[in-house]
Amino acid sequence: MGEQPIFSTRAHVFQIDPNTKKNWVPTSKHAVTVSYFYDSTRNVYRIISLDGSKAIINSTITPNMTFTKTSQKFGQWADSRANTVYGLGFSSEHHLSKFAEKFQEFKEAARLAKEKSQEKMELTSTPSQESAGGDLQSPLTPESINGTDDERAPDVTQNSEPRAEPAQNALPFAHSSAISKHWEAELATLKGNNAKLTAALLESTANVKQWKQQLAAYQEEAERLHKRVTELECVSSQANAVHTHKAELNQTVQELEETLKEKEEEIERLKQEIDNARELQEQRDSLTQKLQEVEIRNKDLEGQLSDVEQRLEKSQSEQEAFRRDLKTLLEILDGKIFELTELRDNLAKLLECS
Repeated sequence: MGEQPIFSTRAHVFQIDPNTKKNWVPTSKHAVTVSYFYDSTRNVYRIISLDGSKAIINSTITPNMTFTKTSQKFGQWADSRANTVYGLGFSSEHHLSKFAEKFQEFKEAARLAKEKSQEKMELTSTPSQESAGGDLQSPLTPESINGTDDERAPDVTQNSEPRAEPAQNALPFAHSSAISKHWEAELATLKGNNAKLTAALLESTANVKQWKQQLAAYQEEAERLHKRVTELECVSSQANAVHTHKAELNQTVQELEETLKEKEEEIERLKQEIDNARELQEQRDSLTQKLQEVEIRNKDLEGQLSDVEQRLEKSQSEQEAFRRDLKTLLEILDGKIFELTELRDNLAKLLECS
């Protein structure tokens, strides 16, 4: 085993979402050990982190990598070989700075190792080209077998990656926003259907009025025809013609009655559509009320989130003040211990002199 750990720290590990390329996905539930390893056989440096038996980071440091601090306690770097971006959340700015210094140090060491390897390959290939046999030979190194880090994968553009810490408290608010958008879409659909039904209702109302007018005209025509039939029946000399005409008029009246029945059915259907429109209106009012309740709930969640953030900031400030006070007490205690030690030495000297 030629690979040994040379520096270790603890941090929360994240990876960029491969789908959105914007959001951070946590790969560890708690802070884990993140270590720099040096492989003496291949002369390479790697960053490795294990969560139990699972390797959540296995990144080889190359000269073209860059570690970027995106906040006081968060940093990230892109690994083109793994085709991802790693993010680390530290407990303090000091740990982040120390990790960044080591990253720069080992990156420079990887660059020097690469240059030395290339120079060695050039020096080895030059005599082989001048040999009497004329055969072209080159030394087999780990880089020549597996390819160098630059040859195996291109660098990932750093400017295209997000520079933000993961927001852990935004889940309730995002969920409520999704619910609000869903109800807004439902409300817009109901508004469209209501407008269509209103237009159809107005058109049906106009048709009903027109049909009522036609029905009144048909009834007047029927009454006139009945009177005409009565008058014709009174004329005995034209009885056969009157009977024939009466049959025709009866058929016409029957057709008018069927038409009237169809119109009445159409009126009933329109009444049902009006009732359906009223039910949709009630549903729209109910959805509007629910949307208002969701908006109120969103405001409450926003207030709760703000209170949690304020309490978190207050707790952090109190912890920082407690650490400063503790450090001061330790310094005072060290001074007192030193004074007691000097006093003990002086008393011992006085005893020896006496």
